[in-house]
Amino acid sequence: MSKLVIDTAEVFEPLLEPARDKVARGGRGSGKSHFFAELLVEDCAAEPGENGGEGLYSACIREVQQDLAQSSKLLIEKKLTKFGMGEADGFKVYKDVIKTPGDGLIIFKGMNDYSADSIKSLEGFKRTWWEEAHGATELSIQLLRPTMRATGSQMWWSYNPRLKTDPVDTLFMQRKPTGCVVVNANWRDNPWRTAELDQERLDCLNNQPDQYPHVWEGDYVSIIKGAYYADALRSAETESRISFVPVDPNLRIWAFWDIGGPGKKADAMTIVIAQFIGMKICVLDYIEGQGQVLGFYTELLRSRGWAKAYCVVPHDAAQTHADNPTGMDFESQLQQAGFQTEKVHSPPGIVMQRVATSRRLFPRIWFNKDKTEGLRAALGWYHAKVSKQTGQDHGPEHDWSSHGADAFGLMCIRYEEPTESVQFFTSSRGASAGAGGFLRR
Repeated sequence: MSKLVIDTAEVFEPLLEPARDKVARGGRGSGKSHFFAELLVEDCAAEPGENGGEGLYSACIREVQQDLAQSSKLLIEKKLTKFGMGEADGFKVYKDVIKTPGDGLIIFKGMNDYSADSIKSLEGFKRTWWEEAHGATELSIQLLRPTMRATGSQMWWSYNPRLKTDPVDTLFMQRKPTGCVVVNANWRDNPWRTAELDQERLDCLNNQPDQYPHVWEGDYVSIIKGAYYADALRSAETESRISFVPVDPNLRIWAFWDIGGPGKKADAMTIVIAQFIGMKICVLDYIEGQGQVLGFYTELLRSRGWAKAYCVVPHDAAQTHADNPTGMDFESQLQQAGFQTEKVHSPPGIVMQRVATSRRLFPRIWFNKDKTEGLRAALGWYHAKVSKQTGQDHGPEHDWSSHGADAFGLMCIRYEEPTESVQFFTSSRGASAGAGGFLRR
């Protein structure tokens, strides 16, 4: 077997000691992924030991893995090449997996592929490495953790923090399970960063200074300069429209959907829960997930008190997703689940129409502070894709923020101003109340 010589950046040294959870969080360029890829090769090479025996079973995980190109497989292959580890050392690379010494195995999976029953297939595994763990859902984390119970098993987590409310950040920064080791690492902690990486960082600092703190310094997402709703969100904060927003039990609950769908190819599914109370638009709740079947979201709606929500869906609700096990279109599934639906068609230019309408209506929008942080983060990040060569605006950048912004925009274009005036009364909490009274949720 080739002798492994692995240099470790000082910031990651605490992660070399045995620990139930090893967490590396921070911005781009820190070397988080490189560290865990090298550590996995090292652990796999060492597991059989001098006496042979069963090799290490490991799983490299993302919330949704659309294909192997998104996985850490290529990076691990590069590390094997770097260290001169090949078949003679017990490593053999296949299309979907990597065999390791002592009949060990590295697999690459999306957590959305697992159910409460199928997750049991990981019970014999001793390593899981969750890349881009900021996207981990509470359900997926709850499925994984009790499954990893083999003696000496470890769970590794690497991510760039997005929101304080992201389940992975709540777990390790607030609850702090016994035996976890957390390090914060950014570009300056990487002694091997290249000149090209430094130039990329400086370009971001100069050209996108509002995005720089999150991307490179690992700060939480905030309202970025130039985002479509940046000024509107700041005004909402100043005017105390981000506060406690109660529910009027006498008025309709609306659920506005942006459809992601189930399976490996799915985008995020987002739902904005709202009430229209006179001239006010009250955003009560926000739901976001990825890769789950529709039943997951309908049950989530019921569990959060929105069982009677009137569901407004975009034009693609008439389509049947390739990974949909029912063979029914999305709208029909919702109706079968007991929800009333309405489909809104999308004419040409609908995306910018949503932006324009949302901006116009923003002064009358109130946000339930404790339930809409994810939506507000998406709105604060949602920005134009601008050509570096011409400076031309090519419309909204399609990224993680798009799905929440689209559901929000659907709400705004569906809103109809009341034809009759409505009397409002201001409560001691600063939220306006309708004539029917409010029920705290």
